[in-house]
Amino acid sequence: MRFSGSAAIVTGASRGLGAALVSELSLRGARVVGTAREAGPLEAVVARIRSSGGEAHALVADQGERDAVYPLVGAATALVGPIDLLVLNASTLGPVPLRELADTECEDFARVLEVNLLGPFRLAKAVVGSMVVRGAGLVVGLSSDAAVNGYPGWGPYGVSKAGLDQLLRTWAAELTGSGVSFLGVDPGEMDTRMHADAMPEADRSALADPAWVASRLVRLLEAAELPASGSRLELQRLESAA
Repeated sequence: MRFSGSAAIVTGASRGLGAALVSELSLRGARVVGTAREAGPLEAVVARIRSSGGEAHALVADQGERDAVYPLVGAATALVGPIDLLVLNASTLGPVPLRELADTECEDFARVLEVNLLGPFRLAKAVVGSMVVRGAGLVVGLSSDAAVNGYPGWGPYGVSKAGLDQLLRTWAAELTGSGVSFLGVDPGEMDTRMHADAMPEADRSALADPAWVASRLVRLLEAAELPASGSRLELQRLESAA
């Protein structure tokens, strides 16, 4: 995919991988809308990009709120034009310290699903129609190894990410031949606040830098031939094999 002149939305853009992806995409000439729930950190990311000559915009929204999604997409389209790339990066762990399923409140489980699964579904639904009409577009969902492995305490998050993987596969199957592609990407363990919240005892020096991950992911998406729509990729394993 060529990013120069393209229009993108990146969710969860106030820090970590989301912020790094906004920077990386704008560096390659994309017009990027970053979204997040917290205005201050998000606006700081956008200000840094603009000071370097990139085009980025901040829209504060909670993708876990049903009524926020369509206004968000409408505002983003007004700023940068029809969306060519949607990066579904925002997610929540639920309450921390992480709890096993027997100790998880139903309402907390529901909130994780609203943010991590229903929010991405609504966002994709809001942009995919335009992509199909234009015959081109890319939706990327950020997954986790918790989607394919059962870890104590990671139940709601893992279920939501497994659901996201299947959501992307189903979109891909239903829109075969439309020109719109869907990819799930497990970026691997990164040095982010979310990781620190989940695993405060982890050795941060062993974790990947989100900026490094963003660079590799964007490079993958720039390839002349994308992986097959519906694929689930383990980014750090691909890098190790390269």
